[in-house]
Amino acid sequence: MRRIFVAFSLIVLTLLFISTVNPVVAQDATPTPTPGPLTLFTSFPSQVVGLGETVSVDAILRGGKAPQVVQLEAVTVPQGWTVTFRGQGKIVKSAYVEPTNDTNIEIRLEPPKNEKSGDYTFVVRAKGESEQSELTIQLTVQEKLPPSITLSCDLPTLTGSPTTTFRYNVTLKNDGSDEPSVNLTADAPNVFQVKFRLAGQEITNLPLPSKDIKNLSIEVSPIADVPAGTYPIKIMAQGSQASAELDLTAEVTGQASLTVTAPDGRLSGQAYAGKDSSIKVTIRNDGSAAARGIELSSTEPTGWTVSFDPAKIEEIGPNQQVDVTAHIRPSDKAVAGDYMVNITAKPSEGASKTAEFRITVLTSTLWGIVGVILIAIAVGVVALAVMRFGRR
Repeated sequence: MRRIFVAFSLIVLTLLFISTVNPVVAQDATPTPTPGPLTLFTSFPSQVVGLGETVSVDAILRGGKAPQVVQLEAVTVPQGWTVTFRGQGKIVKSAYVEPTNDTNIEIRLEPPKNEKSGDYTFVVRAKGESEQSELTIQLTVQEKLPPSITLSCDLPTLTGSPTTTFRYNVTLKNDGSDEPSVNLTADAPNVFQVKFRLAGQEITNLPLPSKDIKNLSIEVSPIADVPAGTYPIKIMAQGSQASAELDLTAEVTGQASLTVTAPDGRLSGQAYAGKDSSIKVTIRNDGSAAARGIELSSTEPTGWTVSFDPAKIEEIGPNQQVDVTAHIRPSDKAVAGDYMVNITAKPSEGASKTAEFRITVLTSTLWGIVGVILIAIAVGVVALAVMRFGRR
């Protein structure tokens, strides 16, 4: 009985294993493709080429009933043309083809020396042991335009400040029949960086099909302090057989750069509550262009008044300065201590500059004298009282 039970258990386990494994095997199995008929084809059977151009047509041999050697031959060839078959760079006359693998064939069409413009038809055949396939190729031959690349810009000269990024809209055009890969380079002063952009993407090279036009954005950015002046920038487009150049200009205008300080460099002063005091303020222009229409203003504590003489400076030249008097009157209720007054110089064009001055409010001297007198009177009164009552 024990042997029967063991045998029965083995049978059951075997059946369970087969029932769980077979579906997985069935799902993972890949059906073998059924080979099709022998076929010779190309992705581009009709092409337009230039006069005198040798044409290479990439063809594929596919299918067949069984592995076989296929003979290659040209059935229809225009007068004067030469047709050769190539495989892996060598001239071949036949090719081995398997039903499930493609075989690549290059069909080379060479024109005669006296070739003329027009339409030409070629028929080539791949002949197997029991089947064959033909491929028809149409060529339209026309006069080929010479290689030609042009660069143009509607606004080749731009003006800006030393921090401006100059952006030029440039048109790149291929007037020839070839389709070169074009390299873009620039010859610019070393204080500038030049970038080429196409549709927002930075590029240095691009394909340029025949008769195609590309709209480029060329960005010229300063990478250092750029003095005022005129800077030439040459743009170059280089193809395999043609090139083009374009001259651009960046005109950098001077820029004012103001500084608010004091003649001795100390941003501080003294004042008395309720009284006018004066401090000297120096407005300096460290830029490369004149600063014009400079208005002076201030931000002070509540109850204070600040005025300037003069209140407006007509012009400060590059590397020059002007001294201004600031009249400051603290509030009558200001107590002794340090207060901050911000003084701002704003030109008509350009950025404003602000400096913070510390104003120390002092106790009035008059009140000090009054205090001394009151103390003296008090001391005198006490002394008289001691002398009088002391005698009694």
